[in-house]
Amino acid sequence: MLDLTYETPKPKVIAGATGDWELVIGLEVHAQVASKAKLFSGASTQFGAEPNSNVAFVDAAMPGMLPVINEFCVAQAVRTGLGLKAEINLTSAFDRKNYFYPDLPQGYQISQLYHPIVGEGEVLVDMGPGVARLVRIERIHLEQDAGKSIHDMDPHMSFVDLNRTGVALMEIVSRPDIRGPEEAAAYVVKLRQILRYLGTCDGNMQNGNLRADVNVSVCRPGDYEKYQESQDFAHLGTRCEIKNMNSMRFIQAAIEYEARRQIAILEDGGAIVQETRLYDPDKNETRSMRSKEEAHDYRYFPCPDLLPLEIEQGWVDDIQASLPELPDEKRTRFVADYGMTEYDAGVLTADVENATYFEEVARGRDGKLAANWVINELFGRLKKEDHDITESPVSAEQLGKIIGLISSDAISGKIAKDLFEIVYTEGGDPEEIVETRGMKQVTDTGAIEAAVDQIIADNPAQVEKAKENPKLAGWFVGQVMKATGGKANPKSVNEIVASKLGL
Repeated sequence: MLDLTYETPKPKVIAGATGDWELVIGLEVHAQVASKAKLFSGASTQFGAEPNSNVAFVDAAMPGMLPVINEFCVAQAVRTGLGLKAEINLTSAFDRKNYFYPDLPQGYQISQLYHPIVGEGEVLVDMGPGVARLVRIERIHLEQDAGKSIHDMDPHMSFVDLNRTGVALMEIVSRPDIRGPEEAAAYVVKLRQILRYLGTCDGNMQNGNLRADVNVSVCRPGDYEKYQESQDFAHLGTRCEIKNMNSMRFIQAAIEYEARRQIAILEDGGAIVQETRLYDPDKNETRSMRSKEEAHDYRYFPCPDLLPLEIEQGWVDDIQASLPELPDEKRTRFVADYGMTEYDAGVLTADVENATYFEEVARGRDGKLAANWVINELFGRLKKEDHDITESPVSAEQLGKIIGLISSDAISGKIAKDLFEIVYTEGGDPEEIVETRGMKQVTDTGAIEAAVDQIIADNPAQVEKAKENPKLAGWFVGQVMKATGGKANPKSVNEIVASKLGL
């Protein structure tokens, strides 16, 4: 059972010349649906294809071509809504959002303004041990993506690539519940994590598969509480939207800059103009892009080419039954089942591939020991080489065998590190490597006793010092380990040394 007891973090406060200001942030996250085909055509969604090669007639707005809804994309949206504990609307409808741009062949985008497929949900954003922000989801709607205009290939002309045109997007709209730059980035991280667990979006921000529009406003302390009581947005100040953010670091930097820009204007007696802005990471500043459009500017109206979308509760229930264990539940289970810390469980469940890898390693073995090796040895090495778990040269089966050899006392921790290095760089079966290379730990107490006796006999002065100061017994342990090539069982060595010295 998930423990939902947590403390709400305090809002970010910026000191101005006339007093303190607080931040209020809402996000619209555009997540590309993980689907091989587009929302209204059978064209491929493959990334990196030749320009204008993944374009069906309907995507190119050829006369007479009608859209046909992709059922799988609808299922992915429902699956996302269920994963975010949201209300699923059994009846939804598509609208036309009219605007003109070279990479939008139809002259409109098919979206869902009035009747979205998913209603209110929530995301619990972890901000530290026992601290979390509950961010409410207002809605999730399905819509088409636009194409891409390319301006840097010719000094006199622009080019248009329609490969992305018609790709299915889920727009996930939050309430203005986020109160600081770090929370905004953490919210996107958590949302991305959930989507990847669900398999509804790969979350690849570099490819543009997950990007965020960030709405920022500032208010005086206490005004946010007034908004919560009245739901009157006037208490939150005028917001500005920063478009197409695809980096956690840039999201934080843009919010920080924009908040300070607004504060400076307000304290100088000016007014904030509601507008859409872009963030320039090179100059670390936002700049005006256009005045903020309202719904009437787009002349929304119901799409005449598509009937209202009606789905059955039984179909939704089947999707619900197929949901995987989500990150919060998995983290709680890891703590309970494997006896690890909240921190370690958080690291292991941060990504679905990491969690799957760990569980394969830990199956039937010491979970705490497995967690220590996966996080410290494997993840540490992969991070140093800028790799992720999918690129690991050590399989879960191989690392699991190393854990098993440690647990059975076949090898010591030190030998295990040498073995891990061999497997990481050369590959092979850990059990066979231990056998063929003579790496097995010496557990024969007779052989260990003989080594201890020899070290004691050769060092009478050190024996006297150890009897006066028992901490010096570690010197004898080190000498025995050295004499046995590091293969002696450390626990047995410590016990025998202590016994022989009368400590």
